[in-house]
Amino acid sequence: MKEELKKYLKENLVVEKKRMSFAKMIFKEDECEEYDRCDKCSSANTNNINEYINQNKDLNDFQTTLFKLIDTKNLKDSDVYNKVNMDRRLFSKIRSDNTYHPSKETVILLGIALELNENDFEDLLASASYYLPKNNYFDLIIRFCIINKIFKVTEINELLMEYKCKLLNC
Repeated sequence: MKEELKKYLKENLVVEKKRMSFAKMIFKEDECEEYDRCDKCSSANTNNINEYINQNKDLNDFQTTLFKLIDTKNLKDSDVYNKVNMDRRLFSKIRSDNTYHPSKETVILLGIALELNENDFEDLLASASYYLPKNNYFDLIIRFCIINKIFKVTEINELLMEYKCKLLNC
C-alpha cells in the first residue's frame, strides 16, 4: 500500500499553483481593458450581493448533508461517531446546532466513518466549505485513502506518519 501511495503522491502533487483573486474569477481580465482600475471589477458587483447570498446560502449546509448521508446508509448516530472515536458531545452539537461549523478534521473523520466514495466525500467537505487540494501531502493522503477504501483511522494515520503529516485524532 505504501508503494501505491508514493506513486499516487508523485503523480498528483501540485507543487505550485498560481492563485487567482476572487474578482478575477468572476470577471476575466480579457473582458476588461482597465481591469485593475475598473469599478465593475473592483466592486465585484456589490449591488447584487444580498440576492447572491440568498440564492446560495443553502448550498453548503453541512448538517443537512451529513444526516442525509447517515440516513441513506441506515446508520445510527452512535455507529458513526464510535467508528472514529469521536466525542458523543461533539456529535450531539453537530446534530443540534445548525450554525455549528466543524473543523476540517471533524468533517474528514465523519466521511471516513461513513465510508464515503470520493464524490460523496467531496460533497460532504464542500458542504462545510472545505476541500482536499492537491498541493500538500495530508490532503492527498486522505484522498488516496478514500479512493482506495481505507477507512480505518489507524491505517490512515500510519500513512500520514510516513510523510510526517498531522495525524487524525481518534
